[in-house]
Amino acid sequence: MNDAATLLPEDEARARVLALVPPLATEWVSLDEGLGRTLAEDVMAQRTLPPWDNSAMDGYAVRASDLTGPLPVRLPVLETVYAGATPRHEVRPGTCVRIMTGAPLPEGADAVVMRERARPVPNGGADQVDILEAVEAGQFVRPRGEDAHEGALLLARGTPLGIPELGLLWGQGQLSIPVPRAPRVAILSTGDELCRADEPPKGRIVDTNAPSLALAVRRAGGLPSLLGIAQDTRDSVSEFLSRAHGFDVVLTSAGVSVGERDYVKEVLAALGVEQHLWRVAIKPGKPLVVGKRGSTLFFGLPGNPTSSLVTFELFVRPALRRLLGHSDVAPIRVSGRLDGRLAKSPGLAHFVRVTATWREGSLWARPLSTQTSGALRSAASATHLLHFPREASSLSHGDGVELLPVSWGA
Repeated sequence: MNDAATLLPEDEARARVLALVPPLATEWVSLDEGLGRTLAEDVMAQRTLPPWDNSAMDGYAVRASDLTGPLPVRLPVLETVYAGATPRHEVRPGTCVRIMTGAPLPEGADAVVMRERARPVPNGGADQVDILEAVEAGQFVRPRGEDAHEGALLLARGTPLGIPELGLLWGQGQLSIPVPRAPRVAILSTGDELCRADEPPKGRIVDTNAPSLALAVRRAGGLPSLLGIAQDTRDSVSEFLSRAHGFDVVLTSAGVSVGERDYVKEVLAALGVEQHLWRVAIKPGKPLVVGKRGSTLFFGLPGNPTSSLVTFELFVRPALRRLLGHSDVAPIRVSGRLDGRLAKSPGLAHFVRVTATWREGSLWARPLSTQTSGALRSAASATHLLHFPREASSLSHGDGVELLPVSWGA
């Protein structure tokens, strides 16, 4: 059992987890609630936007062919068109219209000259202007339908909904959207030594895992529910886990290793949960168990606070994102350089908590002063996890490294 070669690599473990993730039913939510979700259905455009060619600049609407000769070219100004107004004149050859950003392009015009590249004629009032620069047809013009054409696909199923995507939907007059419903997540802590923050300690320590995981679940888009704290007995763990009906995901912390009072794996099996993996070749977080019963996914996370957060980041958060309809769910990885030195024995991939800052054209990652998984201080102020590869034994100052941004930071 101590042979690291028998442990699952991190990427294979995550692939097994994601293979277990079921699709969730669709719900309709307001656009305000859609940020960070994904579309459950294709959305077709109901409106052509913009509905007309319009100006991208304050300036003068012109015919580009009028500016092919020597510059400057003097043109009479037929009118001024503001955003929200309708042009009254056609731009005939040898004329122009003063126009503001967003205003509809007058008929006959095919380009806009920036105000800075034109000069009103002295004593000519607003009736004449000297154009100082030639333009090509289409220059500084936002074409009709640039954002959307009525009847065309606006956003495809599975599209992540950021602010621009929601803006497109608002522009169509849409008030609600279909998205996979938010996953319901039950969270259970185990341990005789634990108490709630509002209880007198009396020789115990406050459980930080459950509330921390609840925040992580909420930030990932799930709906957390705290089941409480189970004692280190088979009956207590079984009683609490029996309450986890109707949840999409169940998270437990502690009780998944090989200790005399580690009952979580045993109880999950007794409750009909099929185990799909146990123990991953990582540090922190090796004693991870994942199973499934029906459509409910169970994660037995390690009890050390930082191990719990790291395994959430690597395995639980991707699963929640898949439940929410995202296709690209693996942790983001960016390149950086090590600010310091690291050493370990080969066998386990280490995920070192670091603070990364940009300087000298690179992202420099400095390991936190403590890497003890039992201390939350080894995660506090971390911006990234540095992946120290499984078979590597040392990393030197300036070495290129792979960094995973963490979602638990401020």
